[in-house]
Amino acid sequence: MTTVYVALLTATAAWLASQSHGERARFVRHNSSNVHHMEVGKWWTMFTSGLVVDGVPAWAGITAVAVVLGAAEWRWGPARAGAVFLFGHLGATLLTEGAMWAMLATRIPGALSHARDVGISYGLVATATCLLALGPARLRRYGLPVLALALASAWALDQELADAGHLVAFLLGVLASRTSWVRARARARAPR
Repeated sequence: MTTVYVALLTATAAWLASQSHGERARFVRHNSSNVHHMEVGKWWTMFTSGLVVDGVPAWAGITAVAVVLGAAEWRWGPARAGAVFLFGHLGATLLTEGAMWAMLATRIPGALSHARDVGISYGLVATATCLLALGPARLRRYGLPVLALALASAWALDQELADAGHLVAFLLGVLASRTSWVRARARARAPR
């Protein structure tokens, strides 16, 4: 599963690199999972947005996916790893865009219906958080607070939609780690 996703990310990144700046911007705009696209029925953008590496160099994002998702797949199997990644990606997208929709509906300033919301990071954060939460005690004790502090600091500095989404994805990763479906597999694969 990780290999297939990494191959899709690599193919998309290679294709985008071969396009003009305008064409790349158009592709990202049309694959953003934002309020406008949800309102007009373009729900497929919730999936296609996860094929775009954004905010970091493509090789760095793809490497992070390979490491984190690969570790999760090794620990929990492809179905559970994929489910946690998808839960983080879709859940954080729906919650952040839902909050944006509510802001637009109540006319709170700063809300955008055409916000740019693409990338791998929500699923990646949720999966990494779940791995940390189900890891050894020392990793849980120090890794989770460090990740939470880093994500909260990024949001405090930038206050971008994606930064809020990362905090939501962190909480979803913690929630996923509490499910018996993932915990049972994590215990079965724990090093002895």
